[in-house]
This record gives sequence, structure tokens and C-alpha cells, in this order.
Amino acid sequence: MSIFTKIINGEIPCYKIAENDEFISFLDINPNVKGHALVVPKREENKLFDLSKDEYNSLMDFSYRVAKALEKSVSCKRIGMTVIGLEVPHVHVHLIPINEMADMQFQRKISLSKQEFEELADRISANFRD
Repeated sequence: MSIFTKIINGEIPCYKIAENDEFISFLDINPNVKGHALVVPKREENKLFDLSKDEYNSLMDFSYRVAKALEKSVSCKRIGMTVIGLEVPHVHVHLIPINEMADMQFQRKISLSKQEFEELADRISANFRD
């Protein structure tokens, strides 16, 4: 069972942005930048291209909606997207507000307080509902 499945099952807390029957999105607790979010299918699957075409397309649609909410919530030049998946064997999309290429490199991280995470998640979540 992956750490993401534990989050989905409520065994581990998260700063949730959005959720439906198939997917959940929450803030990365070790973010590259403020607003770094993850989009995760609720069904545990290791590799992105092992998803069915329908699951893949639904994941991209949900990710699009989260990215649009991020754009409204965090000052940035654009939202970058990557799917790497080596660190957790459960498909996940990284959505990262970027202002420079280094924001996408996973080499530098920032720290946020619990309050900052909560306020940010609430702001993005409110924009997701629009």
C-alpha cells in the first residue's frame, strides 16, 4: 500500500485541494515552490501508462481543473506539469507554479508552516469550485 493510498484512506492527513470519486489533489508537503500540488488516482496503479485510456484522460482532465485553480491562487508565469513516479509507486501528477526553470528541477525545496499550507489549500480549493 502506497503512502498515497494511506492519504486517500484517511490514515495520513493531507492539505486537500479537490476530490471526486476517482481522484484527489493535495499540496506536496515537500514542495519545490508555494502551490506545488499533486493529483493522484484513487485506484493505486504504479505506472502512468498502465492506466486505461479513459482513466488517463480523466486524470488529465482533473489535473487541468486543479491547474486552473492554481493559476488563480498563486502568482506565477505558468503551471508546469510532470509525471515522474519513481519516488512513490502510485501514479501522481505534479502541478508546479513556475517562474523559472529551476522551479521544476526537484533540487531545491521550500518550507511552509501548517497555517500557510492550510490557507493555501483553502484558497486553491475555493478556486477549484468556480
